[in-house]
Amino acid sequence: MSLTLRELYELLGVKSVRTSVYHPQTDGLVERLNKTLKSMIRKFIHDDERNWDKWLDPLLFAVREVPQASTGFSPFELLFGRRPRWVLDLLKEHWEEGPSPGKNEIQYVLDLRAKLHTLGELSRENLLQAQERQQRLYNRGAKLRQFTPGEKVLVLLPSSSSKLLAKWQGPFVVTRRVGDVDYEVVRSDRGGATQIYHLNLLKAWRETESVFLVSAVAESEELGPEVPKSTDPTRLPSDARLSAAQQADIARLQDQFNDVFSSRPGRTDLIVHHIETSPGVTVRTRPYRLPEHKKKMVQRELAAMLEMGVIEESNSAWCSPIVLVTKKDGSIRFCVDYRRVNAVSRFDAYPMPRVDELLDRLGTAQFFTTLDLTKGYWQIPLSPESR
Repeated sequence: MSLTLRELYELLGVKSVRTSVYHPQTDGLVERLNKTLKSMIRKFIHDDERNWDKWLDPLLFAVREVPQASTGFSPFELLFGRRPRWVLDLLKEHWEEGPSPGKNEIQYVLDLRAKLHTLGELSRENLLQAQERQQRLYNRGAKLRQFTPGEKVLVLLPSSSSKLLAKWQGPFVVTRRVGDVDYEVVRSDRGGATQIYHLNLLKAWRETESVFLVSAVAESEELGPEVPKSTDPTRLPSDARLSAAQQADIARLQDQFNDVFSSRPGRTDLIVHHIETSPGVTVRTRPYRLPEHKKKMVQRELAAMLEMGVIEESNSAWCSPIVLVTKKDGSIRFCVDYRRVNAVSRFDAYPMPRVDELLDRLGTAQFFTTLDLTKGYWQIPLSPESR
């Protein structure tokens, strides 16, 4: 605070209250007035965008003549001891009361001083009641937190990339308690400089052994269990109730059609899958954060898919995030979140078979077989326009 401002406060009998950094709640009246002025300016600036500055004086007068919610009086009345009178007010006074009796200067000054004193006392009482009510509502559900010197805390500070974006930084060490809700903290990132912060900007620092940035997505069984990856033919277990000749026939079939039982997916050249989206729409979704220990798994999965030829490098404007689904055996299932792509895609209305007709057709059957493709979605290539 400058020396001139201190002398001015002493002459006017004003008690200065200093606020802590990044905590404008103590300047509630100033912040509320700024918000009110911005809202009022925004209303009439659209009508006359070039000459809006000429209307600032009438705007300020309109603000000063309205009674304040906390004090109960307008700033104009507290300053001059009377309410502002417009043309209609003068006409109303003339019609109802007639001409006001004349007063000498001494009597006018004495009445004005008495009225200002009365208005000041009433506004101070109203302001204290409003502050108590606001404090009671603001502190509803609040918890008392205290820090001791030497304790480590996190401080909510603006980030280096954007002043409007705040994040918890630290830890920093508390040196002393300044007031009921203010603490002095040593900023190790500023060469040991100290700074006073409000309690709402501080949070206790707790040491943890391990921190997980994201949680794994729960496993979904919509696609069924996954076949273990292997390029070698796998000998399937035969039923022990089969005879030796039947078991030999099954083993011979497995060797003869080993490509069918391979866990390496094939690729058809009879059809391609085409994705039709709405024109002029581009889906660009930011990637999800991954734990550090899973990034190597992602690299291995990507390398394996590149080797098999099911994916390729792309410079497209479209982007969808990957999702790692943990399976029961501890391995991961590499998935891609295409929900936003599905939202803008156009689908053909295929006729679905009726369940009762299927039951009628299969009711007399003795054998039921199913066809399960190994990674069936990888076996149908995409059209060049859909990639």
